[in-house]
Parts: sequence; C-alpha cells; structure tokens
Amino acid sequence: MTRYAIYFHQQWVGDHPAEWFQTRVEPSKAVVREMEEAGVLVFAGGLEENLADAFSADATSGTLSITDGPYTETAEYLGGITVIDVPDRESAKMWAGKVAQGCGWPQEVRVIR
Repeated sequence: MTRYAIYFHQQWVGDHPAEWFQTRVEPSKAVVREMEEAGVLVFAGGLEENLADAFSADATSGTLSITDGPYTETAEYLGGITVIDVPDRESAKMWAGKVAQGCGWPQEVRVIR
C-alpha cells in the first residue's frame, strides 16, 4: 500500500457565494465517509484560512526559531489535505477524482515517501 496526499491551494477554490459552499458540504462529507468505509482514509481536513493564526518553525540556521505567521509570504497557500493509503496509482486517481467532485475544485496528488 502507498500513501498519497490529495490537497488543494485555497486560491483554486475560486470566488463563490456562501450558498454555493453550502452545496459542497454534503458531497464532500459523503466522499470522506466512502473512504472510511473502504478503509483507505488516513486523514482529511481543511486548514485554517486565517494566516495570522499560522506559525513557523525553522532550524536551518542551526538555531531553532519559532515565529508567528506563515513561513513565507505567498500568493497561494494550502487549503486542505486528505491522506489515503491505497494499493496503486489508479486507486489514488479514482479517490482524487471523487474528492475533486465532492469539493467542486481542483486537487493535486502526490505520493508520500
């Protein structure tokens, strides 16, 4: 089995009215339930959108530094992540497609090594 990260950047979601987002709640939850029932779900969750609540840890200088805010200022930031454990790439593609359909926005997939 191989673990895959299925994730999206918040900016990929696009601008939609609050009512549209409400239409995505049940389809998204249904995909998570389906993954749980299939025994492939490791973790799924959205990330806090307020970057002021983020903090960073950096030890690249040899001294640990913990700072408030994101590590770097960037135009895109991670919005959510799902981790699955599946037997092959085709299975990962299938689940990524279901997540994309459930959420209503694009997803990127990468193997976790």
